[in-house]
Amino acid sequence: MTMIDQRPAAAGDRVEVGHWEGDLIMGPVNGSAIGALVERATRTVMLVHLPHGRTAAACRDALVDVFSDLPAGLRCSPTWDQGKELSAHAELAHTVGMPVFSCQPHSPWQRGSNEKMNGLLRDYFPQGTDLAVHTAEQLAAVATELNNRPRKTLNWATPAALIAPHLTGDGAGRPRTVAPARAAALGRQPAVRCRRPARGSRRRSRTCQHPRHLGDVPAPHDADR
Repeated sequence: MTMIDQRPAAAGDRVEVGHWEGDLIMGPVNGSAIGALVERATRTVMLVHLPHGRTAAACRDALVDVFSDLPAGLRCSPTWDQGKELSAHAELAHTVGMPVFSCQPHSPWQRGSNEKMNGLLRDYFPQGTDLAVHTAEQLAAVATELNNRPRKTLNWATPAALIAPHLTGDGAGRPRTVAPARAAALGRQPAVRCRRPARGSRRRSRTCQHPRHLGDVPAPHDADR
């Protein structure tokens, strides 16, 4: 286990893109979960679908899939707490080719961006609801909406705009195509529109704020559009 105090200064100072913070948000009695990854410099969020539970093997395999879809320049490191779900961190590090750092016990502030994002995610996935009912497409649509939301801490830029230049190469100047579903979640498609009127409003449509209204996710835009 590599502790957070060994993490590069560039990660701690948020001057290098590609360092992530990760955690799980939990359903009732910890029976279901969704993984949440937040990039420290751009505040980009990726949601990790866990249809096979939150065992160490299931989380390892899901995180390998997520990180393998990214260019090498965005695979610098993740920082996680010391939960059992990431007990296979050595295998994850070896497979993806990046170090995995662990927070000190009972120190959620060492993943501050991730903790704040978990709070935002509860607007979409309320406490006490079964998280296993949400599909990977619905998780991607929620991530897309959050990544296209201007953030005060980013001088009102969006995470999607800040991470976009880093999605076009493998970290060595070579072209790289990000998997369509991952590119969509990182912000290459518009938010899904919901035809249900907002409560107390006469508007005919609004941007959906809940997974049960997401429906089919539109195809991602061409990268040049």
